[in-house]
Amino acid sequence: MTAKSSNVVWQQGRVQREQRAAIFNQQGATLWITGLSGAGKSTLAFQLEHLLTQLRYKAYVLDGDNVRHGLNNNLGFSMHDRTENIRRIGEVTKLFADAGMLAIASFISPLRKDRSFVRELHRQAGLPFVEIFVDTPLAECERRDSKQLYAKARRGEIQDFTGISSPYEAPEQAEIVIRPDTAPAASAELVLAWLREQGILRSQ
Repeated sequence: MTAKSSNVVWQQGRVQREQRAAIFNQQGATLWITGLSGAGKSTLAFQLEHLLTQLRYKAYVLDGDNVRHGLNNNLGFSMHDRTENIRRIGEVTKLFADAGMLAIASFISPLRKDRSFVRELHRQAGLPFVEIFVDTPLAECERRDSKQLYAKARRGEIQDFTGISSPYEAPEQAEIVIRPDTAPAASAELVLAWLREQGILRSQ
């Protein structure tokens, strides 16, 4: 557990969320993409970011591998470190969403309790949290695995590998579920339509 900071006071700015929403034509939100390694999370995340920015919305991808090159490069893959990884990213995405951005988080995030923690962070802050489950079965993820990570995990060469030696708890009530037979472009359009229906995106 991370120690609590002391002697700190939240400083309130002068720009309100609704002002940013009016400027950006969107409500700040976190789009949390979860699924097994090889499910297609990053592909969807970057496809969605490209689509949204083409339409002049403000979006940015926080990818699990990319974040471990910097912010979380001191974390491993034990359950404790995985939880801390998601806690940090949850706080970062909340800041992005508060700034009026669409934060697209692509993380395996295998434990429901960790994803629930991030959802609750956003709920308390009055910010939308959209869980997107890329529901690709383990067998298909293994078939796609060009890096042979699953094979290495099955041989015991990689420890704490999700789906093999470490659990993955699928979402029970994700806002959006992406099936493995849906192409990335179609999946991004599906998410775009959902965001428009919910009023998170406004007409440009």
